[in-house]
Amino acid sequence: MNDEARLVAWVRGRVQGVGFRWYTRAKALEIGGLRGFASNLDDGRVQVVAEGSRHGCEVLLGWLRGDDTPGRVDGVTEIWDTPRGGYEGFAIR
Repeated sequence: MNDEARLVAWVRGRVQGVGFRWYTRAKALEIGGLRGFASNLDDGRVQVVAEGSRHGCEVLLGWLRGDDTPGRVDGVTEIWDTPRGGYEGFAIR
């Protein structure tokens, strides 16, 4: 069983202009072992791509859906895949 995973999440709500990407990066670094990025989309959502342990990705997803995020999260849509690699650390785009 491969414990490595790729999470792609689209977060909608009031998530731009409130430090959401910065806090997402901080949370990913706090969890440890996650690589990827958080990026604003033109439609007002934030896209989060995280690769690392399945558990770490699940913790990040739980945080994205929780009440401790900046702004207001109205919903999160996610897909899971196998890691593709190519990321160094966790970036804000």
